[in-house]
Amino acid sequence: MAAPIDHQLMETVRKLGSILGETIEAHLGSEWLERIETIRKQGRSSTQGEDKATEALKQLFADLSDADLLTVGRAFAQFLNLANIAEQEYNSSQLDDEPLQSLSRKLKEHKIAGGDFNHALQQLKIDLVLTAHPTEVTRRTLIHKYSELADCLATIHGYDLPQSQRDRLLKRIAALISQAWHTEEIRSVRPTPVDEAQWGFSVIENSLWDAVPTFLRELDETFQAEFDQSLPLDACPVRFSSWMGGDRDGNPFVTAKVTEQVLLLARKRAARLFFNDINKLQVELSMSDGNTELLEAADNRREPYRYVLRQLKDRLQATHDGIEAYLEGEDGNPRNWISRQEELLEPLMLCYRSLVETGLKTVADAELLDTIRRVHAFGIHLLKLDVRQHSERHSQALSEITRYLGIGDYLSWSEEDKQSFLLRELSSRRPLLPRQWQPSEEVREVLDTCAVLAKHSREGFGIYIISMASQASDVLAVQMLLREAGIDWPMPVAPLFETLTDLNNAEKVTRKLLDIDWYRGYIQGRQYVMIGYSDSAKDAGALAAGWGQYESQEQLVSLAKEKGIELTLFHGRGGTIGRGGLPAHAAILSQPPGSLSGGFRVTEQGETIRYKFGMPALARRSLKLYASAILEAILLPPPAPKPEWRTLITRMAAMGRDNYRNIVRDDPNFVPYFRAATPEEELGKLPLGSRPSKRKPDGGVESLRAIPWIFAWAQNRMVLPSWLGVMKAVQSAIDDGQQEMLEAMICGWPFFKTRLSMLDMVFAKADPRIAEEYDKRLVPDELQYFGKALRDELAHSQSLILKLMKQSSALEQDPKGKESMQIRAGYLEPLHLLQIELLSRIRNTEDANPVLERAMMVAIAGIAVGMRNTG
Repeated sequence: MAAPIDHQLMETVRKLGSILGETIEAHLGSEWLERIETIRKQGRSSTQGEDKATEALKQLFADLSDADLLTVGRAFAQFLNLANIAEQEYNSSQLDDEPLQSLSRKLKEHKIAGGDFNHALQQLKIDLVLTAHPTEVTRRTLIHKYSELADCLATIHGYDLPQSQRDRLLKRIAALISQAWHTEEIRSVRPTPVDEAQWGFSVIENSLWDAVPTFLRELDETFQAEFDQSLPLDACPVRFSSWMGGDRDGNPFVTAKVTEQVLLLARKRAARLFFNDINKLQVELSMSDGNTELLEAADNRREPYRYVLRQLKDRLQATHDGIEAYLEGEDGNPRNWISRQEELLEPLMLCYRSLVETGLKTVADAELLDTIRRVHAFGIHLLKLDVRQHSERHSQALSEITRYLGIGDYLSWSEEDKQSFLLRELSSRRPLLPRQWQPSEEVREVLDTCAVLAKHSREGFGIYIISMASQASDVLAVQMLLREAGIDWPMPVAPLFETLTDLNNAEKVTRKLLDIDWYRGYIQGRQYVMIGYSDSAKDAGALAAGWGQYESQEQLVSLAKEKGIELTLFHGRGGTIGRGGLPAHAAILSQPPGSLSGGFRVTEQGETIRYKFGMPALARRSLKLYASAILEAILLPPPAPKPEWRTLITRMAAMGRDNYRNIVRDDPNFVPYFRAATPEEELGKLPLGSRPSKRKPDGGVESLRAIPWIFAWAQNRMVLPSWLGVMKAVQSAIDDGQQEMLEAMICGWPFFKTRLSMLDMVFAKADPRIAEEYDKRLVPDELQYFGKALRDELAHSQSLILKLMKQSSALEQDPKGKESMQIRAGYLEPLHLLQIELLSRIRNTEDANPVLERAMMVAIAGIAVGMRNTG
C-alpha cells in the first residue's frame, strides 16, 4: 500500500523536475525532452509491476548509443538529486514533533526530579566525529549549488512573498538547475584528504556555526522553563571532532605533512569565523559604561568594549594571516598567533561580566553569549582532530627499533614479554629511539605523525584510535611511541574492537590495561573504547555483530564501574544498518543501560553529514534529537534483557553468524557471483573518497573495505550485508516454539525492536525484482542458482518481518521513510536498468571506452543518491 505523499512536497518535486526538463530541452531539443519523459513514465509503471514497461525500457536502452545512455543517466541522476533537495528542505520545515518538548513531557509523566535532571544535564556530552565518506559521490561544487537551491525553496515556502519576488526566486532556481546540468557531476580525480577536510570545515561554517548556539539557546530556554535548570556559561554539551586528515589506516595519502596542514587550515578557518563574530560584536557593543575590571583592561578609554574586542580582532587577523604565510613557506610569526583557547575566551568573558554587572544582562545574553558558546563548542582549532592507525604499523615500528638495538624482534615476543618491555620503557627516563638510526619509510611515517602531535597544542587533538586492536600491548605501544616523540600530556588512546572475536575479547583486553598501575595513572580516570560496526558486520553478519556490540558494551560498562573509571564508548557507525546505521533517537535508546554516562561519541560520515547537518534547520533538529535521546536514556534507561531473552538472542546470533559465513566465507561460488551481480569492480574506478577501496590492491572480498562492500550490494538492490542469515535464525527460533518470546522481546526490549525496525527499512529498499534483472543479464548460467537462493531468502525474510511486526506492508511505522522511497522509486528504476545495460557493454568490450565508463560512474552515483544511506 502506498503512503500518502504530502502535497507540498510532491508539488516541489514536480516543479523541480519540470525545470530540469526545460533545461534539457533548451540544451538538447524537444526530442530529448520527450524521450526523457517517456522513460520517466515507463519507469513509474515498471516499479508498479508492469512487465511491458520494464521490457520497453530494456529494449530502449539496448538501442541507444553509448553517448545517449550517458545523457539518460545524467538526467535521472539529476532528478534524484532534486528530489533529495526537495525532501531535505521539506523535512527541515516540518518541526511539529519538537524533540525537547517531547522529552519534557515524558520526564514529567515519570516525575523526574529537578536534581536528577540537573545531574543528567551535566552528563550530556555529545561528540560528533566528522569523517570523509569513501562513497561520497556528490562534488563540492554541486553541493554548493544544491544548498543555494534549498535556500530558495525555504524562502518560497516559509514566507508569504509577493509574486514578483517568487518569480525572481524561481528564475534563480532555474539558473542553479541549469548550472548543475552543465557541470561535470563526476570528479576527474579523487579528492585529497585536504579536500575532504576543507569540505568538513565548510559544513561547520555554512550550517553548524549558526545551528549550535541556536540549539544551545533552545536547550537552555526549554529546560529553564520546565525544570528551572539553565546551562552554565562554560557548558559544552556538543563538540566536534574529525577524522579527515587524521585517519591514516589504509590510506597512504594521509601523511604527517597532511595532518599538520589540516590542523593549520582548521585553525585558519576558525580564526576567520571568530574574526567575523568579533567584528559584529565590536559594532554592537558601543557602550561606554563598564565595570572596574573592564575599564582597567581598556585603560579607561571611552568605548572600553570596542577597545578590548579590537585587540582580540587584531590577534585573530594575525593568526589567520600568519598561518597563511606559514603554509606558503614563510615564517608566519607564530608568536603572534592565538595559541590557547583561553586567549580567545578571556576577553569575551571580561565583556560578559562587565555587561551583567552594569545591568545589561539582556545585551550580554544576545550575540556575545552565542560567540562564547561557539568558543566552547569549536575552539581555536574549529574541531579536534583524531588520529587513527592500524595496530600492525605500531608493532612494526617497535620491531625495527628492538632489532636495531639488538634486543630481539618485538613482533616475535609473547604478549607478556611485550607488556613487560613497554612498561619498563614507559617508566624509564632515558629515550628509546637511537639517534643515528634510519627507519624504513613506513616506520618513519609513524614516528613523524607522533612528532606532529608533539609539535601542536593538545587542544587541537581528540583521541588516538588503534584499528584492529586485540591486545593490551597494542595500546601501550602507542603510548610508548607518543612519549618518545615528546608528548608530555596524556593523549587518550582508544582501542578499536572491530571483528566479532575482538568485540568478544574487548572486556578482557581492557581489564588487563586497567590492572596496570602505570596505565591507571596515565589515563587519569578516563578511558575511551571504540566499538566497530562496519567490520564486525562484514565479519559475522548483522545480527551477530549487533549482539556482539551490545554484549561488549555491557561488559565494558560493568568493568568501568568496578574500576571507578569514566568510560566513553565511541561508536563507529555508518549510514547503513550493515554498518550500524540507525536513526539517532532509536540508536541511542537501544544502547545497554549505563553506556551513556561517560558521554556519547559517534562518527558522522560524508553523506549522512549532509542529510543531518547540511542545513541549519536540519542541524538544529539533529542536535536536539541527540540531546533529548541521551537525556532520556540517562534518566529513563532502557531495560536490560531478561535472562531467557539473552539466551535466545545468543542462540539466534550464533545461527545468524553461521548462516552468513556459510555463504560469504565458505561457498566458493560466492565471490564469482558477487563480482558478476554487482558493479564492485567498476566501483573501484570511481574517483570517490581519498582512501583506496581495498586495504590490499591485489586482495579479494576479504580485503575489500566494509563501506564499498555494502555500497556494491546497494547498487543492485540486494542490500545483502544488512540482512543475510538474520531472519533464517529468527525462523529457526519460531520453529522451536519461541514466537511468543520473540513478540515479548519486540514489546519489551528496545535493542531487539530497533534491530527489526531497521531490517524493515532495509527490506523496503531491497528489491528482489530488480536484483533478478541484474542476474538475468550479468550472471553466468552456472551461477544463476546462487542469486535465486539469495532472492528466495530475501523474499521469505521480507514476509517474516511483516508477520512478526504485525504489519501489512513495509515501513508502516515509518510513513516518512515510506514516502521517501516512493518519491525516488520511479527515477531509480530506469537507472538500474540503464546500469545493467552499461555493465553488459563494459564487460563485453575489450578496449577502454571513456564514454561508457563515465556513464557507468553517473549511474553508480545516481543510484547512490537515490538509495541515500549507501555505505
